[in-house]
Amino acid sequence: MTVRTGRHFLQIPGPTNVPDRVLRAMSAPTLDHRGPEFAGLARRVLGALKPVFATSGPVVVYPSSGTGAWEAALVNTLSPGDRVLCFETGHFATLWRDMARSLGLEVEWVPGDWRHGASPEAAADVLAADPGHRIKAVCVVHNETSTGVTSRVPEIRAALDDAGHPALLLVDTVSSLGSIEYRHDDWGVDVTVTGSQKGLMLPPGLGFNAVSDKALAAARTSRLPKSFWDWTPVIEANEAGFFPYTPATNLLYGLDEALRMLAEEGLEQVWRRHARHAAATRAAVRGWGLEVLCADEREHSGSLTAVLLPDGQDADAVRKIVLERFDMSLGTGLGRVAGKVFRIGHLGHLNDLTLAGTLAGVQMGLKLTGIPVGPEGLAEALDHLRTD
Repeated sequence: MTVRTGRHFLQIPGPTNVPDRVLRAMSAPTLDHRGPEFAGLARRVLGALKPVFATSGPVVVYPSSGTGAWEAALVNTLSPGDRVLCFETGHFATLWRDMARSLGLEVEWVPGDWRHGASPEAAADVLAADPGHRIKAVCVVHNETSTGVTSRVPEIRAALDDAGHPALLLVDTVSSLGSIEYRHDDWGVDVTVTGSQKGLMLPPGLGFNAVSDKALAAARTSRLPKSFWDWTPVIEANEAGFFPYTPATNLLYGLDEALRMLAEEGLEQVWRRHARHAAATRAAVRGWGLEVLCADEREHSGSLTAVLLPDGQDADAVRKIVLERFDMSLGTGLGRVAGKVFRIGHLGHLNDLTLAGTLAGVQMGLKLTGIPVGPEGLAEALDHLRTD
């Protein structure tokens, strides 16, 4: 039996490390979810969520994964046979497309190479070719967790506005909210989807929809079947501090504390911290003589970095050695990039020394795997952290 000492390094791009403050908050005794104490907790949490999404509208909270929040976004706003525009930016964009099809929606699919974000130019072309406005929604993954590519959502919004197109804008922020700059209202997003287990620093188990007035109006006429996912009874119950189902009470305790931590640091500083750690990680990758999967400097992720290995090298072999020798988990390659990349998560509850230890483990793992890498990788990252 292998005996481990010290903490496991969980450096996948989610679930992320849960802060001790949040763990302690979650350990509180479960309370009556129909009582006045819970109502106070719910109102406080629902109010504190709005600045994180940068919205003045309602935020709907489900006891679910981000996948459930995907479905809620679709079934509340669309009807059978509606057409949606989706972009192939990676594994999770593909899964959201598949869900849309399974729900009886028609999908206009813009192919991609998994190294670039959703193309505003392609969006503009498709929307201009739709004078009859058959497309009812545009679905974009803001930060593609499988690739480390961040799509330029404001430019997608501009494409919709320039075309005078009324389609809703639905955005997945599962691996970006609370890590990368995001502004629901200012960017004209209609439904923002996220989950609890990444930038919000919680275990998995909560899904969220931030909802615009336009999306609420669409919900009044949508005809896709829904019951549990229906926004209307949730928003109505939330006014009194309650939910129409049994909520994930102890996760809400944790969310209350996590939101307090984000407010204490300040969202602008949270975004800067993530951008700084991402830049240090990319400096390490360049120092190793390797390539970042993201091919557009404008679209580098602040949440994670996907490292592309040379042809003939097995990224999963690197992950295996790093786990066995250094008790550190790295993200696997998914879908089209399986075995070709490993992913370094640098989001959530993270500081300089944790990142330095992570990159040291990666550098040692690369060398143990027999991949020829330059020794400058870790030094470049440390220089960045020391001087930036």
